[in-house]
Amino acid sequence: MVKKQNDVLKQKIELKDIKLNSILDITTAINENLPIENLLEIYSFVLKEQLGFNKFIIIHHSEEVWSCILKEGFKKKLIIDKLVTELKRFSDITIVDSSNNELLNYFDAIIPVIHHEKPLAYVLISRLKTKKDKELKDDHLYLSFIQTLSNIISVAIENKSILKKSLAQEAIKKELELASEMQKLLFPSNLPSNRKMDISAKYIPRHAIGGDYYDFIPLGDDEYILCIADVSGKGITAALLMANFQASIRTLFKYQRFEMAFLMEELNKKVIRSAKGEKFITFFLAHYNAFSREMKYINAGHNQPFILHNKKTELLDVGCIGLGMLDEIPNIEVGKIKIPPKSTLLMYTDGVVEQENPKGKQFGLNRLINAVKAYSSLSMEDMNSIIFSKLDDWKENLSYSDDTAILAVRFGNK
Repeated sequence: MVKKQNDVLKQKIELKDIKLNSILDITTAINENLPIENLLEIYSFVLKEQLGFNKFIIIHHSEEVWSCILKEGFKKKLIIDKLVTELKRFSDITIVDSSNNELLNYFDAIIPVIHHEKPLAYVLISRLKTKKDKELKDDHLYLSFIQTLSNIISVAIENKSILKKSLAQEAIKKELELASEMQKLLFPSNLPSNRKMDISAKYIPRHAIGGDYYDFIPLGDDEYILCIADVSGKGITAALLMANFQASIRTLFKYQRFEMAFLMEELNKKVIRSAKGEKFITFFLAHYNAFSREMKYINAGHNQPFILHNKKTELLDVGCIGLGMLDEIPNIEVGKIKIPPKSTLLMYTDGVVEQENPKGKQFGLNRLINAVKAYSSLSMEDMNSIIFSKLDDWKENLSYSDDTAILAVRFGNK
């Protein structure tokens, strides 16, 4: 009796030393932010060398996926999903006497690791039996400690995963902020407001970087390029495609004059190369001569801009298909129009007319035209502000569903 008590006491002392040393080692490794592999090496050493377990596996849950993160002394193939379905029946440490599951019969015990009432991991474990060894089912001291140790390891791994994801999201956020600042530099910084032309633009991107674009490019004292574009789809790839498109237009006009049809063909090639057929760009391009008051334009599948004069509107719909839809544009028409004095040109993207209210009804082209008719006598900046305030009233508490841009031009007497 005394000998048995002494053996139990000795066992508890030995286990206490192992506990203190192993937890200290693991805590130090966690504080030093060592890789997961190092944590598992310490864990494996404790189980194998200090506690005498020669066969164990850990099934761990992270980022909605179950996987085997450690396997020692077991070479059979694991079917993780099937195994996890079986293991979810266990919420407490369980000794395996016999099981209908063939794989579980290879182990002595199942140790579930529960965190915040959800299973985070399962440990399957067994050790060689000798005459001196006690039956595992008589020894919950070891199993309880392994459960505690496994919990520490599993939570540490989960925290690393969360931190990694957080750092990745922070890096993406900084990249988006940089991309947003770069994109802003591509928009015109100074739009004229004088007797010749009054131009104003307003743009609300749906996300940090948007897929809409507008531009005003002077070609001399009396000639100007006016354009607006929208890329199909959303997200970073769409925004980067549009940023590349913006830069291409600026580069083409910086060094040489082109016929408008030829320019469209060149831009189509660039979009095809950049988007690889996965996205396309709708584009409206106008070349205005303030001396002759003539404007040539091509509408490449974009929402139809309109000219307002004496309360009458004319939709600008001559052109071609969107850029990047086909390797070669089958037909390109160039529209021509004479601009009367005090006319208003409004270019916009689909985010304006397709904005829905809480009942699912779109703002629509007619409301936009009526707003321009009502407020075109104001400065273009004031008119744009009123149009966007009407959009705000229309959508009520909804967010803007898409990138939303307006470029408005009032043509003066001269």
